[in-house]
Amino acid sequence: MLREIDHYFLEQAEPVKSYLLAMREYLLHFDPHITEAWQYKMPFYCYKGKRFCYLWVHKKNHQPYLGIVDGNKIDHPQLIMEKRARMKILLFDPEKDIPVKTVRAILKTTLALYK
Repeated sequence: MLREIDHYFLEQAEPVKSYLLAMREYLLHFDPHITEAWQYKMPFYCYKGKRFCYLWVHKKNHQPYLGIVDGNKIDHPQLIMEKRARMKILLFDPEKDIPVKTVRAILKTTLALYK
């Protein structure tokens, strides 16, 4: 039986769906302490029980993105604050490969905040 979180991913249109599914797998294998949770009707990723990021699709440009919960504490040139007070996002182009080096650097910096 599929969970709500599974439905979220499967209901996305291609190529966004494949991109988000790949990012989901990347996050879940990045660190053994990362778990997935369905909160606020969105897929969140927790590190030792604390929310640190989420996957979503930008409402205006329909691009998938990685949201960093404490993004305001991270200085990275590709993270965008927009009108958020705490969170920053990393927009992805679903027609291109995942920028693994960038994602890895941002995740390592983010997880360091929780250790």
